[in-house]
Amino acid sequence: MAVPHDAGLTPAPHPAVSQVRAAVRRFLATHDTGDTVAVACSGGADSLALAAATVHCAAALGLAVHGLVVDHQLQPDSAVVSQAAAQALRRLGATAVRVLRTTVDGPGGPEATARRARYAALREAAPAGALVLLGHTLDDQAETVLLGLGRGSGPRSVAGMRELDPPWGRPLLGVRRAVTAAACAALDLAPWADPHNADPRFQRVRLRTEVLPLLEDVLAGGVARALARTAEQLREDLDVLDGQAGGLLAQARRGADLDVAALGRAPAALRRRVLRRWLLDAGVAELTDAHLRAADDLIGRWSGQGALRLPGAFELVRAQGRLHVSG
Repeated sequence: MAVPHDAGLTPAPHPAVSQVRAAVRRFLATHDTGDTVAVACSGGADSLALAAATVHCAAALGLAVHGLVVDHQLQPDSAVVSQAAAQALRRLGATAVRVLRTTVDGPGGPEATARRARYAALREAAPAGALVLLGHTLDDQAETVLLGLGRGSGPRSVAGMRELDPPWGRPLLGVRRAVTAAACAALDLAPWADPHNADPRFQRVRLRTEVLPLLEDVLAGGVARALARTAEQLREDLDVLDGQAGGLLAQARRGADLDVAALGRAPAALRRRVLRRWLLDAGVAELTDAHLRAADDLIGRWSGQGALRLPGAFELVRAQGRLHVSG
């Protein structure tokens, strides 16, 4: 007797659901996640699709999935939105769900301060040693690259976000935003639309709604993928240069100081990478390209100049063939 073609078979998932699951499955197979992962979920389409795919894929691997929802308290209904996101995570099957209330304040614009507050809350709440998965998509990567280009902050900024930057994991950097929205629709998930994502006061919103569509039109499409591909190529180059800089730094260290002669034979671009890592290790934050070039002048253009003032009341001096930082 002939058996009907679809008898006893589970219907194939929607293509968008399959694409998101494939991205998460590849990430979990590629990186060591231990026995627990956490998913940061705002209730938006990207993080909801990520959470659904993570719970689905983790079941086959025996992984526990924790859900983390950050309430920035920036909007009157933020508590309601956060609780709705938490309920969605529970329905999806997350084994533990927490809502993290945080206060957004400090220096910088609202985007930067909210991001700092969010990452600090997630880092503190994540299970020990667990990766926190974030819903950044290919579109977010393209926007990040454009922001880096516009600010002229160098290749490290233009290289965008890394897929793995512990404790952060970004499985969806190769997935378009439209795919996560389609996946949510196919799974009958109702994402929250953050009104801030349509507010033209924010640079990222204008990039998303004005700049990228114009570039796609002028350059006949494919711009977002091209920007993400450029970021990936730059990260590969940076990894090589950072490895060389690490070796040179080890050769040049003299206790807490650096030996000028050991650095002087290297190209200036490599020296500046060494100086950046050394100064960051010494506690000097908010270094700019101008700071690093001025620091490098103490090696490549030495003429007896005095101490270089750096952020945080630090000073960099050259004396007796060595560089010393104090603060």
